[in-house]
Amino acid sequence: MVQNTRTETDSLGPIEVPASAYWGAQTQRSIENFPFPATERMPIAIIHALAIVKQAAARVNRQHGLPAEIADAIETAAAEVVAGKFDDQSRWSSGRRAAARNPT
Repeated sequence: MVQNTRTETDSLGPIEVPASAYWGAQTQRSIENFPFPATERMPIAIIHALAIVKQAAARVNRQHGLPAEIADAIETAAAEVVAGKFDDQSRWSSGRRAAARNPT
């Protein structure tokens, strides 16, 4: 079966990413170069907590000149992450995975 993709680019050049994915080139490279079971993912509580931090940062930065349109977009996206809308999109990055297995 052929999967629809889109082309993302980073400092290494273009790479095909599944069209339905919310991640970009670097996460796709990590998935391809450091394969791991689909069941092994970043703990969702960490993802939700990071979204709360992003939401708070948008609120604070709005008070310090961040345009309201951008702050609103960040707050909306963060609220959607916290609500679990993108829970299926979380992936380990190679560095986080290694750190989780070898805490020092």
